[in-house]
Amino acid sequence: MGISLYDVSVAGFIQTLTSVAAFLEKGRAHLADKEGALADMVEMRIAPDMLPFRFQILSVVHHSKGAIDGAKAGLFSPPGGGPKDYAGLQALVNDALAALKAQTREEIDALQDKDMVFALGDNKLPFVTQDFLMSFSIPNVHFHATTAYGMLRAKGVPLGKRDYLGRMRMKK
Repeated sequence: MGISLYDVSVAGFIQTLTSVAAFLEKGRAHLADKEGALADMVEMRIAPDMLPFRFQILSVVHHSKGAIDGAKAGLFSPPGGGPKDYAGLQALVNDALAALKAQTREEIDALQDKDMVFALGDNKLPFVTQDFLMSFSIPNVHFHATTAYGMLRAKGVPLGKRDYLGRMRMKK
């Protein structure tokens, strides 16, 4: 049996979002007793020209659950606003995780070879679903998850590589 679209997208998104949810909780526990630390974390930037921590988390959700929603609709656009507090970010990740877990292999695999468009203002980039997911959304999920992980590490949250990798899908 070959690898399916579900395997390369939803299964990986679930693994990554589960890890993000867990390292967000470790971050909350580590920062909660420091006055203003969670609010500061939400707005943290590594460099002046980058978007804040909250955008990193929003992007993880948008490029996972939002990418699947976009693939189903045939249209994907950049994210809008989102939560501006730490608890809201945690809820956003948990809601996305629940939505992804509700997806079936059959409905995701049926999206293969379907046309979809990434709309960025007046620019329209044509894709087929699997190319959009594998060449755009999956790299974006990992970019933003890694950035959020690194930002928490920079604030002293005790995270290690296993916190990022999460539960691997090993042979049964």
